[in-house]
Amino acid sequence: MKTNNMSAHWRFIYLLLVCSLSSLATAQTNSTNLPPNAELSYQIKSSQKGIPISGEASVVWTCTTTNESKKTYRVQSDTRVPILGRILSSSSEGDINEQGLAPVLFKEKRLRKAESQTRFDRDSKLISFSDSDLQYPIKGGEQDRLSATWQLVTLLRSQRQPLKVGQEWHFFVAGLKDADPWRFTLLEHSKQRTALGELDVIHLLKAPPADARGQRVELWLAPELDFYPVRISFHDENGDDLDQRLLAIKKLHP
Repeated sequence: MKTNNMSAHWRFIYLLLVCSLSSLATAQTNSTNLPPNAELSYQIKSSQKGIPISGEASVVWTCTTTNESKKTYRVQSDTRVPILGRILSSSSEGDINEQGLAPVLFKEKRLRKAESQTRFDRDSKLISFSDSDLQYPIKGGEQDRLSATWQLVTLLRSQRQPLKVGQEWHFFVAGLKDADPWRFTLLEHSKQRTALGELDVIHLLKAPPADARGQRVELWLAPELDFYPVRISFHDENGDDLDQRLLAIKKLHP
């Protein structure tokens, strides 16, 4: 009789523990503060091999909830220039979990080139590439080059403490052929002139390690505009650069 009572007691403790962990996971998932669905329009100025190029870019961010109450996201980015039209199209799509964005597929299509794909296989827990034989394990929190910015936006929106200069955010980011660690550092709180007026922004930098070469990325995010990027600058090690500045924001229905 005592054995049965003891078994019932531990079954109760086990069930209580499972329910507690389940509630905690749900709370963590619900605390993820995703930005509202929107289409962002940008003016771009670029220098490619010393040749100046101007055009426009659009970024569409959407998050939806399926019938099973599962949240998914999609980011679509397109860049167009006069005469040539769309010269770059990329997209990232995946799920939303307790860590934020969990990419499943990253695609990129450049002018006159075949589409490249990077897959995040959640079953085999591997990242693989259409343009490379390399593979990386999925441990949780990995991003692609497009989702990384929106993961950062989500984390900043979810943070309850004041944002401080020098604060860092670390991601493992997959490109089209390989993956490497990214570190974003908050450089300053400043103001940025935009087509929507002068805005208070936070200025962040992703730079390659001191002993390595790679792309330098700068972000200016506006807290008063849901932390959307109002300016993005890319600087490649070969001297090419691209500056992307916000023109308009169109909110989209969920």
